[in-house]
Amino acid sequence: MDLVDFIRSLPSPLRRIVYAVYHKFGDKYYAEMAFWESRYKKDNENFSNESYQGLMLAIAKETDASYFDGKVVVDFGCGPRGSLAWMGNADLRVGVDVLMDRYVDSFFNCMKDHETVYVKSTEKVIPLPSNFADVVMTINSIDHVNNLETMCNELIRVLKPGGTFLGSFNLEEPPAPCEPQKLDEEIVKKHLLNFLEVKSYRVASLPADGNRYKAFDQESLEYTPGEEGTLWIRAEKPSS
Repeated sequence: MDLVDFIRSLPSPLRRIVYAVYHKFGDKYYAEMAFWESRYKKDNENFSNESYQGLMLAIAKETDASYFDGKVVVDFGCGPRGSLAWMGNADLRVGVDVLMDRYVDSFFNCMKDHETVYVKSTEKVIPLPSNFADVVMTINSIDHVNNLETMCNELIRVLKPGGTFLGSFNLEEPPAPCEPQKLDEEIVKKHLLNFLEVKSYRVASLPADGNRYKAFDQESLEYTPGEEGTLWIRAEKPSS
């Protein structure tokens, strides 16, 4: 069992204490790489990415992959697993991540077959043109950044006017080695939604079994502010 799996196996109160200590003294990037290295081993050194299609379509409230046909799609905080590999008819697929160079060094044999352009971001700038993407998505990744306001501004900058923003956010999750930001609904609204036109807003409490997407599958969306939960957003960047 590696360090990541060991910490995740601890009882919740103890796990939070360990995360708090690591968050104060640990290296965020080391923890991020440790996470993906453990997943890589579990996937038999060939990342599994079959779940992304259903998840991304569900967040978009679409039932058909043709929604992405002909579009420029950017996934911020994509990791190395191939989140866009299924999106064969998109005009361009771009995966953006702060650790992209390290992912390519470690996992290139998997990533070269994703048919995705991979781009290394910094903690201040996404190196893509303004008004570039038809779709910008971030799936449980904005809490991983050090500079929340700056990176939210960058997501909006990269999105075309009239383009679609898709987001999944873990709410009220305690800071962890890989996730220095603790998000709530007001923070998401302040830094993202106040600059977008919201088309779909769904929030659900974290189930006792920890399966945070189950409530969306069952449309049993109940949430009490202050509890751990998950927020799904579909929004558009205003055309003017």
